[in-house]
Amino acid sequence: MVILSHALYLSNVTNETVIAIKIHQPEKREKDWFCRYEIDWPEGARVFEAIGFDALQALVLALQMIGAEIYSSAYHREGRLRAYDNEKGYGFPVAASLRDLLVGVDKVAL
Repeated sequence: MVILSHALYLSNVTNETVIAIKIHQPEKREKDWFCRYEIDWPEGARVFEAIGFDALQALVLALQMIGAEIYSSAYHREGRLRAYDNEKGYGFPVAASLRDLLVGVDKVAL
């Protein structure tokens, strides 16, 4: 079940493409928890899962993995991504090792 949706916007020469992000409710397995997420990149949807010892850790790790994927994307490096109308940033946390990449409201929210 999807518990959170978010949209990024990719600027193209003539328009913007919506990049949908969906985060699913963490689920229990035999020995761990996993939280599946999807990023609908223009070249194809990417589905992945974060694994944690409990539901909260799996969810937090999924959010950080999304942030890492966005901030390490070519689209971010090219300056073509946005999430908000007048602010830079995407609304996802990243691990400490990637915080130098943060922009806009993401950088302020530390």
